[in-house]
Amino acid sequence: MIEHLDLTGKVALVGGSTQGIGKAIALELAKLNATVILAGRNEEKLKEVKSELEASANQSHSIMVADYSVPDVVKMAVGRVVEDYPSVHIVVNNTGGPPSGTATDATPEEYLAAYNQHLIVNQIILQAVVEGMKKEGYGRIINILSTSVKQPIRNLGVSNTTRGAVAQWAKTLANELGPYGITVNNILPGMTSTGRLESILQARSKKSGRTVEEEAELMMKTVPAQRFADPSEVAYAACFLASPAGSYVNGINLPVDGGRIGGL
Repeated sequence: MIEHLDLTGKVALVGGSTQGIGKAIALELAKLNATVILAGRNEEKLKEVKSELEASANQSHSIMVADYSVPDVVKMAVGRVVEDYPSVHIVVNNTGGPPSGTATDATPEEYLAAYNQHLIVNQIILQAVVEGMKKEGYGRIINILSTSVKQPIRNLGVSNTTRGAVAQWAKTLANELGPYGITVNNILPGMTSTGRLESILQARSKKSGRTVEEEAELMMKTVPAQRFADPSEVAYAACFLASPAGSYVNGINLPVDGGRIGGL
């Protein structure tokens, strides 16, 4: 293992870690010797993923059962986590995106729900762990967002808006927390083979009358790489940002999109 990627002695809290990008990140962080706390609402699935985590460095992996759509539940759950792990060095904020639909048609309640699940929960977790990060002089906050931060995606009005708010929150925190050895960065996954992408393809198929396979082919043609990402490819970027090697990367939006975004 490259020394500057070694996470021995570091504790990571990974949201949405029962599947997709969150699970991929948790698996890779454990391979780098981090102790991983898996967060999600399905206890059985969390236990299954926990059993898959590498533990050759004698890590004491754990789970945090919490529904990110209920901020008060997350507050209680993360409070218990910091009692057991006073120093959480790495937080990966990752949770399911809002349903598709136009910004015009979205109700105020849909916006509030999305803000609670993303921005408010992120803030709750931050406030629970930030003093420990300051004490250790090491902190990594990594938000899994979307390329919509740079280029809004059609028919994802609430998601586009919410992701943008979280990106601005992250940039503000990067300025505030940089002096303490804490970095705050956003990863912007492109089209990645997850359940989320599958649901988007199905929705487009239903609307267009084309098959899901045809919709997938059309989407892949918009990517220079001509394919969807594997979740592990997003995880590798997260691992770099979480590691000592990423210590001078702060306040950025990092696309992992195969080159799809039109601008720099």
